[in-house]
Amino acid sequence: MARILFAFGAGVVFAIGLLVAQMTNPAKVTGFLDITGRWDPTLAFVMGGALVVFGASWYLSRRPSARPVLEAAFQPPNAQVIDWRLVAGSLVFGVGWGLGGFCPGPALVSAGFGDARVWIFVGSMLAGMVGFNVATGRKG
Repeated sequence: MARILFAFGAGVVFAIGLLVAQMTNPAKVTGFLDITGRWDPTLAFVMGGALVVFGASWYLSRRPSARPVLEAAFQPPNAQVIDWRLVAGSLVFGVGWGLGGFCPGPALVSAGFGDARVWIFVGSMLAGMVGFNVATGRKG
């Protein structure tokens, strides 16, 4: 139960951060991605802040005395290969972000506001996830 509450709390804090940073506003996101037109650099500060928090957390988690709260030990990622699946997934993500103005987290937050365009995006995203699992024989 503690894991569920912790995950829910982290999700709420993340959603609030997305709202405050205006990452749920597709015009703000596409303005950031339009580097040859009227570029809006404000989301770069959001990303920079996220990198600072991640960097500090990663550094602190690498200390020998560091222990996670709800697990026995940290499990850092071990994948070190850049393959076609990673590149293709990155391209699909980038194209979807650029065309829709949403990435998955902000889209889920924005879905609560009832905009039909967001529901179409979220539905397409979920269909893509299910399609990938069916095509690769994965469950879940």
